[in-house]
Amino acid sequence: MNTFLWRAAAVCALGASGLVACGAPEASRVVTVPAPVVGSPSRAPTLAPGPGGLTPVFMRAARARDRTVALTFDADMTADQGPRAAAGERFDNPRLIATLRRLEVPATVFMTGRWAEEYPRQARAIGRDPLFEVANHSYSHHAFTEDCYGLPTVPAARMRADVERAFAAFRRAGIAHPMPYFRFPGGCYDHRALKALGATGVTAVQWDVVSGDAFATDAGAVARQVLDGVRPGSVVVMHCTRSAAPATEEALRTLVPELRERGYRFVKVSELI
Repeated sequence: MNTFLWRAAAVCALGASGLVACGAPEASRVVTVPAPVVGSPSRAPTLAPGPGGLTPVFMRAARARDRTVALTFDADMTADQGPRAAAGERFDNPRLIATLRRLEVPATVFMTGRWAEEYPRQARAIGRDPLFEVANHSYSHHAFTEDCYGLPTVPAARMRADVERAFAAFRRAGIAHPMPYFRFPGGCYDHRALKALGATGVTAVQWDVVSGDAFATDAGAVARQVLDGVRPGSVVVMHCTRSAAPATEEALRTLVPELRERGYRFVKVSELI
């Protein structure tokens, strides 16, 4: 049996860059479902659908057998930020990816389709590196609920198409096997959104540890927040966006060796599921 958690959206705030900074998640309710099924677009472990075919939601491995932790990185870029990228704003973070490689840390990158279009070579390199797996963070990084911290809203009738458009962008960039996991922009979802995405076969992946790296300039504070929150089976949310999360790479150089010293092993989300 697999255990996953239905949960409300985290407490978040929208910054000027379009990146959403999230606070502590609200309380969750544990639901037990049968063994994982094979999903699409790639063969990977997913959770069985929820009641009525709703998209299942995974937050952490509640019954982790050992000290495993998944570091996840949101590669955010909204559909309307092309002019800012053309003007020189960097929504990528090659140094962060290089540090993960140097430290040999497996990770899951939740990428928007617009990010993959802007940085196709980086997207392809990440997608082809066995150390990483690429998952879906929507095409547009628009919200899947109303009133999601100032983000524009995707109409319910377009939610499935937005997710599928991101997968198409991944394929064009050369990511042959994106994972069938989806992270809601802003962490915001409701019954309507879960129903709209049911036919895609994705498992929605949230988190139980907020790094606080969005807009942060104090790498030590980011590292401490992760170290204080991690427990076996945790999913940590961080960002791979240089202009809006400038301290993340430095924080990694502190928290990775410390977690290893505590006996933790880094895994991708697919291993936790």
